[in-house]
Amino acid sequence: MRREGRVRCYHPAVTSPERGAGRLLVVATPIGNLDDLSPRALAALRDASVVLCEDTRRTGNLFARYGLATPRLSCHEHNEHRRSGEVVDRLSAGETLALVSDAGTPALSDPGRRVVAAAAAAGFPVLAVPGPSALAALLSVSGFPAVPLSFLGFPPSRSGERARWYARFAGRDETRILFESPYRVVASLEEMARAWGDPAVCLGRELTKLHEEVLRGTASEVAALLARRPGVKGEIAVAAAPSPAGGAEGDDAARGDDEPDGGPPGDG
Repeated sequence: MRREGRVRCYHPAVTSPERGAGRLLVVATPIGNLDDLSPRALAALRDASVVLCEDTRRTGNLFARYGLATPRLSCHEHNEHRRSGEVVDRLSAGETLALVSDAGTPALSDPGRRVVAAAAAAGFPVLAVPGPSALAALLSVSGFPAVPLSFLGFPPSRSGERARWYARFAGRDETRILFESPYRVVASLEEMARAWGDPAVCLGRELTKLHEEVLRGTASEVAALLARRPGVKGEIAVAAAPSPAGGAEGDDAARGDDEPDGGPPGDG
């Protein structure tokens, strides 16, 4: 460890920590395809004293795939505040803890932020073990500008609140990415079309999974396509191009000549 004034710098090794030095590893896990777990993430999960999980059962599937036996402890939105004190106690005892969510990178629309903040505030190293993220995966295939970018998380579930939420982020000269429930995605896209001037969108469903598909078109076109299906299933992320008033070049590049495609048959 090297000190420069009040700034603390830590060597980013995952294993073989200094004796008595607790650390928290924020570990990204696959968003669907279990083969996407990195060797470094596998080592972090194998060597940690305990793995903090959004859902121990979901993480158990990953553990079974890789033969991991590290103890698991729940850490979700309902107990994260209480767990934070326990995490600091364990770090004080010199333990290395790993934090994971059900899929992807913790603290991005998933639990973990409070634990990270508590560990950092207590002066312990908090190290990223980067990897899969639905946000990055969708952006990489969208064709929309990556800078500037807003990640908006999930819109409100109630229609009135959702309309006000969309109005709040209208007219922005930036790519906007959000997550949505398959049960609300059609209504949500229709609201986006009204509030944001029917922008070009790239919708990713079940990214990296067996029934993965990417739909492109305006928000209203993609909404209409999904509305014709008997049902929509799976994890959904939506990227919207910058508003035409400020991002015409990004819109033109993103729209191209493609119509929304239906992707592979069936939903999964």
